[in-house]
Parts: sequence; structure tokens; C-alpha cells
Amino acid sequence: MDAQLLPYRTMARNNSWANHRLLTACEGLSQAEFTAPRTGFFPSLRATLNHILVIDRFYVDAMEGGTLGPAAWADPEPCATVAALKAAQAAVDARLMAVVDGLNAAGLARIVSVHRGSRIQHERMDRLLLHLFQHDIHHRGQAHAMLSGTGVAPPQLDEFYASEEAPLRAGEFAALGWTEEKVWRGMA
Repeated sequence: MDAQLLPYRTMARNNSWANHRLLTACEGLSQAEFTAPRTGFFPSLRATLNHILVIDRFYVDAMEGGTLGPAAWADPEPCATVAALKAAQAAVDARLMAVVDGLNAAGLARIVSVHRGSRIQHERMDRLLLHLFQHDIHHRGQAHAMLSGTGVAPPQLDEFYASEEAPLRAGEFAALGWTEEKVWRGMA
């Protein structure tokens, strides 16, 4: 694998793992706790986590060459429950990993057409990927803080790269169909 691609491939998996870990923790909430008003950019855990899903669908569709555009956010909370959200997020995360896995060095520089309704934004794939990863990290942090105000302990989300944590995430990786080798192949 081209060393230039490995960080994007790994970040796509980190993104999926963090979503999985956070949504698994949220499964411990009641529906009332999931929808309860909370302090954040979005007013609840459900709204915040659905926002991640909606924006992922928007950008992944564009990366795949689609024209979904603003229709992606026609329903800002398409998933009413944690279970529905976890399944939908896993599906879009798999699509994102497939996009990244299908890239070559030239693909990172490919221009992606992002349909924004009245205009089409043209953006390099590498920049769009970095934007999406940052967006998701930002909003997962907000959801993590919201979860702190519940009886469910917020999960650690920043240990994906820590080799000492490999035994702790082995079960989660297995649930995702991954192994340490599969995620890190090509790294020294």
C-alpha cells in the first residue's frame, strides 16, 4: 500500500471505530435520556449523533460521485433510536472505508463535485476527507460531553492509535470484522 494512502485509510477506520464505540455506550441510555435536552450545538444526543450521520451521508455520496446534495439533510434526525442510528452509521462508515480503500495516489488529488443546491463546490478528495474526519471528531466530542451528564460513562475515543490498547479494543475490532493486522497493514 502507498504510504500516502495509509493515514486516510486508518482515519476512516478510526472514524468508524469511534462512532461504534460512542453509539455502543449510548445503547445504555433510555430513549428519554437519548432525546433529553442537553447543552451543545445541537440540543440532544439524538440530534448531535444524527447530525454526524446526515453529514457523513452528504459527503460520502459526493465522494462516490453522487448528487444527493441538500436532500441529505431534509430530515435532520432520520434515526429516532440508538439502534437505528448505530445501524445507519455503520452502513455509511462502511461506504466511507470503501471509498478510501479504493483510492490510489491520483485519487487523493481527484476533484470531487459537492452538490450544494444552487451551486456545485469542487474540492480535492484529500481535503474533503480531512474536513469530514475533523467534522465528525468535533461533534463526537460534543456528544461525549453530553454523555458525561448521564449515568452512562463516556467511552475513551482517543486510544485507537495506542498500541498498548490493542487487547482492549480486540473485541470491538472483532465486532466490526477487523483485526489489528488488517487496520495497520503496511505500517512499520
